[in-house]
Amino acid sequence: MTSARVARGVARILLVEDNEDDVYLTRMAFADAGPLVELHHVDNGKKCMAFLRKQSPYVDVPTPDVILLDLNMPVMDGREVLAQIVKDPNLRHFPVVVLTTSTAASDLQDMYKLRCSAYMLKPVDFEQFAEAIRKLVDFWFTAVVLPKRET
Repeated sequence: MTSARVARGVARILLVEDNEDDVYLTRMAFADAGPLVELHHVDNGKKCMAFLRKQSPYVDVPTPDVILLDLNMPVMDGREVLAQIVKDPNLRHFPVVVLTTSTAASDLQDMYKLRCSAYMLKPVDFEQFAEAIRKLVDFWFTAVVLPKRET
């Protein structure tokens, strides 16, 4: 059986996260997830928008398949990023998975109002976090059919 994951090759993920410990744990969790993942990272929303728009210094970066977005960051937070993504016809097709520690009902509701693709809580325990990342990879890169990438 050929899966969407196999057909696409390496999964490209843009992690938008300002906490270096969370970045490290996320990299470890993706390494544990097994399939080939090309993880790119920026530490604030302004850099995320430049990455997605391929503005300097991100002119030659690959187009991500999925964006993992933290909510609470300096410069431009995840709420502002998602609001800009959905307003931009060139970006609104990107699946955005909010990956956060926020359990606030208002954050959950606001992110879905802005059309996030999913809202995931970051488990405190690494094994639970790694399992959540495995499930994310299985879902987005095996079960889901994503649009063809730009060349």
